[in-house]
Amino acid sequence: MSTQLHANLTEEQVRQISGELDEPEWMLETRLEALAALEELDMPKVIRTPGRDWTNLHELDFETLVDPLNWAEEKDQVGPDDVEVLPWADALAEHEELVREHFGSIVPPQENYLTALSTALFSTGTVVYVPEGVDAEDVTIRTEMNSKSLFNYTLVLTEESSSVTILERQSTGDADVEGERYYSGIVEIAAGENSYVQYGTLQNLSPETYGFSAKRGETDTYATLNWIEGNMGTQLTKTETSTVLAGDSSESQIVGAFFGTDEQHFDIDVKVWHRAEHTTADLVTRGVTDDEARSVYEGVQDVGRDAWDTSSYQRENTLMLSDESEADASPKLIINNHDTEASHSATVGQIDEEDLLYMTSRGVTPQLARNMLVEGFFVPVLEEVEVEEFREDLEDLIQARLRK
Repeated sequence: MSTQLHANLTEEQVRQISGELDEPEWMLETRLEALAALEELDMPKVIRTPGRDWTNLHELDFETLVDPLNWAEEKDQVGPDDVEVLPWADALAEHEELVREHFGSIVPPQENYLTALSTALFSTGTVVYVPEGVDAEDVTIRTEMNSKSLFNYTLVLTEESSSVTILERQSTGDADVEGERYYSGIVEIAAGENSYVQYGTLQNLSPETYGFSAKRGETDTYATLNWIEGNMGTQLTKTETSTVLAGDSSESQIVGAFFGTDEQHFDIDVKVWHRAEHTTADLVTRGVTDDEARSVYEGVQDVGRDAWDTSSYQRENTLMLSDESEADASPKLIINNHDTEASHSATVGQIDEEDLLYMTSRGVTPQLARNMLVEGFFVPVLEEVEVEEFREDLEDLIQARLRK
């Protein structure tokens, strides 16, 4: 690895972070083990298309990006009375054994260099605990980053026959921070038997920010886990969103939208692992690149040998608005059980000139016609977003990126 982090990262700093959060000894040890493992770990795998690695994480200069002890944020963690939405320190105080059981069980702390880095340094977090039989909507987590770097961790636990809708927003505040920034977010979701989880993320970090996120969930029997991913900000985003369908008759939908302008770079990794019988998955992503923006998408549907009666579908479409923008997509099907109904498709293209000609011939200006076609391009994704507030916020960010 070419990263140069250790010059400004020490065991004493990790101990200080853990101490300020009043963590138990096992959590400190987990952090220190992750720190020690950094020397041996490589960066997460990036998406490859024939002849090209799209994202070079080794070029990131952590020496200047990471400032472990000077984190600052504005945070809202709000939910209804019958669901617990707890800051990390409070969650450890009130549900230590539950947190210990699940922390790192879905996203292993030492899976790669960046997950280990997050484990060692995270200084803010949220635990959402939904008791058995509780139906909870309007859980809101808002993180405004006001420092050079911020490491965020989220754990969601749903008990049997419960349901919850969680909306997470990430943005950058007006704090006077010079230079490039780094944001890291890890999300683990354990969806209990017959529970329903909808987790939406709207990422709108500043153009100076490099972003890494790993969101992964595991379903029990009859559970449903739906993700909504809106990626609009950052200079570079490396993100993975995935579900392990571990329980019979469990389901997952992953809906994504991104819009890159200027020199933004998106590395979008979406996966579903079918590991039980009668499981269903639907992956839908649409993205736009303009100016000199680049995007690469990889979606994987992996059907295991024991995953009888599987249904799995995937669609990805990217629209390039300029000759200088770039995009590629790589949908993959891995099927090890013949009792499977599956499909996958991906397209990368530009605005249809016939559609543009049709609209301009009826008096619509070329720029307005282009914008209307882009807005229409996102409709199939927006229609999948059930939460009206989230859908409107996503529409607003899309419209803000359209040329006037």
